[in-house]
Amino acid sequence: MGAEAIKETNFTGLGKPKRGKVRDIYDFGSSLLMVATDRISAFDIVLPDPIPDKGKVLNLTSLFWFDLTRHIVQNHIIARDIEDFPKVCDPYADELRNRSVLVWKTKPLLIECVVRGYITGSGWKDYQGTGAVCGIKLPKGLKESEKLPKPIFTPSTKEEGGKHDININFKDACNLVGKYTAEEVKRLSLEIYNYGSELAEKNGIIIADTKFEFGLINGHIILIDEVLTPDSSRFWPQKDYKPGGPQKSFDKQYVRDYLVSIGWNKKPQAPKLPTDVIKATQKKYISALKQLAGITI
Repeated sequence: MGAEAIKETNFTGLGKPKRGKVRDIYDFGSSLLMVATDRISAFDIVLPDPIPDKGKVLNLTSLFWFDLTRHIVQNHIIARDIEDFPKVCDPYADELRNRSVLVWKTKPLLIECVVRGYITGSGWKDYQGTGAVCGIKLPKGLKESEKLPKPIFTPSTKEEGGKHDININFKDACNLVGKYTAEEVKRLSLEIYNYGSELAEKNGIIIADTKFEFGLINGHIILIDEVLTPDSSRFWPQKDYKPGGPQKSFDKQYVRDYLVSIGWNKKPQAPKLPTDVIKATQKKYISALKQLAGITI
């Protein structure tokens, strides 16, 4: 496995980064340098312990999908190799390698574009209460984790500062981004999900649900952020799939389950993770990348 975990970056020659839950973002004017750290969040709170190699897995998985989905939608990638980055990045090449991309700066849309192919997570909770998810009525009698008759588009708000994103219906999405844009990102999200989930299943991975982000450049919609990764999606091993309850996973659900098991109240300060949980989570992320894309790190 890889080198020591990178919890945050401080590349003084590149200016002060804007920090998200996972990524450190350096502003180069018309472009951004996005660095995927090894931070991990659960229940919208960043945990004190990073997961070694996680950032590399997220970055390489996204690049895999960005390449494969170009026929569906343009994306924000300018360069992925250190040699093609601005020269000011050269002193930080070792830290940047395999965990960073240079991307176009866009105007991000104000919604998260969530697609669900299986009934799980917050969708399962909504379904239990109302028989619907984001206003979309579903068949009666579905089991937890059951495959839906067809994937559904269930957008959410994009909340800042550790707040939970809120599930909304399609009409609300239209109000936030405009009817044409909402219809277009719905179409694109479903097409990318259908394409990606079919390919993943051939490699033994079920993508139960996922979220996409889109941005605008000169009025054109492009795919941004990350795509079909173990952070933005639920990855389930196909060989272990059995509807009727929670599933084994390649994603950070393992960490969430541990935190629930110790009774954490989901408020700061988040507890430290035991070494065995860190190592097991690292192994899950690396295994997902190898099984999905054939990439070993």
